Amino acid sequence: MGIRPKTAALGAAACVAMLVLIWFAAFHVGFAERADRTIYLQFIDLQTHDRVNWVAAHIVALFNPNPYVYLALVPLAVSLIRRRPWSAVAVAAIILGANVTTELLKHIVSTPGALSWPSGHSTAAMSLALASVLAAPPRLRPATAALGALLAIVAGWSVIARGMHYPSDVVGAFLISGMWALLAVAALRATQRWRPLPRAGAGQTSMRETLGAPGAILATALLLTGIVMVSRLHQAFSYARLHEAFVIGATGIAALGLALSTVLVLSVRR
Repeated sequence: MGIRPKTAALGAAACVAMLVLIWFAAFHVGFAERADRTIYLQFIDLQTHDRVNWVAAHIVALFNPNPYVYLALVPLAVSLIRRRPWSAVAVAAIILGANVTTELLKHIVSTPGALSWPSGHSTAAMSLALASVLAAPPRLRPATAALGALLAIVAGWSVIARGMHYPSDVVGAFLISGMWALLAVAALRATQRWRPLPRAGAGQTSMRETLGAPGAILATALLLTGIVMVSRLHQAFSYARLHEAFVIGATGIAALGLALSTVLVLSVRR
């Protein structure tokens, strides 16, 4: 059934509150600034691995302006093909709103000599992922959310590994995208009485289906991590011990990305 407009709006407000908190901590709290920089520097160490650097470069390139325009047309086209014009409006609002907000904030809060806050590439990736959730047919939403979140998470990791942004830039970008997605859901719910509703239960996904795809992504990641650790146990523990900040930062970004996508699926379960 989804959530009420007020609940979605409160979720968007929570994203704004966390966004302000992240910005303040990253720019004005010494401990947070040092932690942000430490995670950034440990991500930069990945540039010594040629394969990781190659993958990161290609992931980042996907969200440059030219290819991104075509990627953004996909959820818009899906909404129109499904004859969901209001969904198409919401998709456009999420993508345009999130990316314009990010560009405005870069000019307002960035300081001379600092990397731009928030990350434009991460905003592009996460807003596309969340917009795709609204565009997808109900039965495909959990898988769309999980795969979209995975791509956005990898894009966030990649911009840090390439030396383009700090972790706080990526977190800020994710929160901006989440804010716009929840505002879009609130608007759709508020105007629902003006639009014809689908049949009761039509296309509705269960809680198990909703959480299944993100859970599968998480389980796969844990399985792969376990395989790596078992096959190279000593090296894995040594790397984790020497790069604790990297592990914490990467895990935090992944958790936020999966949380936002899952919340959106729960918000539009029908």
